[in-house]
Amino acid sequence: MKNPYLILLFMLCVQISFAQTDKEQIKETLLHYIEGTANGSPERIKKAFHKDLNLYSVSNDTLSITNGQKYISYFREGQKRDRVGKIISIDVVNNAAIAKVEIDVPSRNRLYTDYMMLLKVAGQWKIIHKSYTSENY
Repeated sequence: MKNPYLILLFMLCVQISFAQTDKEQIKETLLHYIEGTANGSPERIKKAFHKDLNLYSVSNDTLSITNGQKYISYFREGQKRDRVGKIISIDVVNNAAIAKVEIDVPSRNRLYTDYMMLLKVAGQWKIIHKSYTSENY
């Protein structure tokens, strides 16, 4: 009979080797947003966003708030957009994180900078808040 402790230790090692770190899970969530908006995949965007998310920006010195569900409705399945995103930074402590993402829209010579707040809700990282700005280049 094999030692049950060795079997348990082996199973634990296998589980740990396949477990994603929080930063990897956050990166996956951000990529759902980045790739979902670029490739016309509303379902991927929904995976990234908490259902109560709002987006915030300032235009002409006035705060603009867009409901996350309305934002998702701007994207049609399979309708690709000229957007190239990259993750600039991720800072995580326990079950809260903040991330900076840049979205380049070459056809408009415009660079968006997104600041995302994320929380780990029911074991999944979700974007709960997005503030953004943009500049021409």
